[in-house]
Amino acid sequence: MKISKLSMLVCSAVFAVSCSTTKSYIVNSKSGTDTQGTAKFTQTGKNVTLDLNVYKLTPGLHAVHLHEKSDCSAADGTSTGGHWNPSHNDHGKWGAEHFHMGDIGNINADKDGTARLVFKTDKWCIGCTDESKNILGKGLIIHAGVDDFHTQPTGNAGGRVGCVEIK
Repeated sequence: MKISKLSMLVCSAVFAVSCSTTKSYIVNSKSGTDTQGTAKFTQTGKNVTLDLNVYKLTPGLHAVHLHEKSDCSAADGTSTGGHWNPSHNDHGKWGAEHFHMGDIGNINADKDGTARLVFKTDKWCIGCTDESKNILGKGLIIHAGVDDFHTQPTGNAGGRVGCVEIK
């Protein structure tokens, strides 16, 4: 009896680990900045966690959004297109009455220009067949300014200082 319980626990642990997907990326600097950092997306079960670490930002708030395309080729990051908005909702604050899948929010860079954001949601997936949730093929953008959560369609967040191709 004890051996069968132990076997079930081991099998459950192996299954749980095998159901996790992680993708790690380097933040590319844009618009003549020195922005650096890493972005790690991990899917465990139905939840995706973004762990974003950014350095060499100007101190203060910076908007973070997912954009339509995984293309950081433009010097100003505009090759990523507009905000990822598969449901065609108004721009807003994540979890509010109106928001879209690209509306992550703001990060706060300290006096040294360092910021971290850990963001978890069940509204995204990594590589699933539901295109309204799949983040592969999208771009993560760190903006020069703060997202005001109201101005359409961008939140008046300013230029693009960091870019990640989510592939």
